[in-house]
Amino acid sequence: QVQLVESGGGLVQAGGSLRLSCAASGRSFSSYAMGWFRQHPGKEREFVAAISRSDKTYYADSVKGRFTISRDNAKNTVYLQMNSLKPDDTAVYRCAASLRLEATILRYQYDYWGQGTQITVSS
Repeated sequence: QVQLVESGGGLVQAGGSLRLSCAASGRSFSSYAMGWFRQHPGKEREFVAAISRSDKTYYADSVKGRFTISRDNAKNTVYLQMNSLKPDDTAVYRCAASLRLEATILRYQYDYWGQGTQITVSS
């Protein structure tokens, strides 16, 4: 069992930056592949980024080159650095943990989820 708590959300102007954090407690954090997903109002949750236990990273095409996922196993935390933000990035962002060996872009392959944090990008 692992608990995930996101932080770092808020309101930012287009072109700005934010860094999200997801702190994990419980079972060994390094045992999990980690991912970030987001959900726009009225739409399904979509994949944003993922990082494997060996630090291999994956990104959705919509955020590639603007967002960076990283992890600090000593702090039991995964980060999402978001640069050049656009109004289309407005969503609730949730982190997730997967016991799979490799990171995955499929939300049903994640075992644990945080509650989410709101990001609003104004134009």
